[in-house]
Amino acid sequence: MSDVIHWPLHYVEALAPRALTAIDLIVLHCTELPDLASAREYGERVLYASGAGNSGHYYIDRDGRSYGFVPDARVAHHVRGHNEHSIGIELINRGRWPHWLDSRHQDMAEAYSEAQIDALRTLLLDLHAHLPNLRAIAGHEDLDRERVPASDNAQLSVWRKRDPGPRFPWDWALHDLPLQRLHPATTQD
Repeated sequence: MSDVIHWPLHYVEALAPRALTAIDLIVLHCTELPDLASAREYGERVLYASGAGNSGHYYIDRDGRSYGFVPDARVAHHVRGHNEHSIGIELINRGRWPHWLDSRHQDMAEAYSEAQIDALRTLLLDLHAHLPNLRAIAGHEDLDRERVPASDNAQLSVWRKRDPGPRFPWDWALHDLPLQRLHPATTQD
């Protein structure tokens, strides 16, 4: 994966090791933050007694540059219930930022760039080539289906996670790739 800029988080040694054969799933995310610097700052935050935080393995900026924050052989905290067997790929995208849970701001209007999707396709092919059991891909929204009270009105509920969101071009991104999409989301309102 020569196109990936390796930029490991300071706590990678605190993340649990795993065999590459344990990995069978890719989970796509969008950062729901304004830029790569904000995503890096968020990923650097220590949130657990182990000394680790929440982060994907790879981040792809709008210009197509790809960054490796966590090695594949480490378990990153990026999606509930699936971390031990998945790779998290984060696409830099505003999503619902900065009103993530406000019921009046649930649109995810930013499109993904052509450079991002091209870089994602390249990364997916590379991962498939070196992870022997990689077979499936899902969006964060496909795996985390929890609704939570809206921040502006607790009587309303919103999806906790909507990424990569309705603007993500699944057909384009997965065209001719050897990965099966798992758990397609039902329409999220």
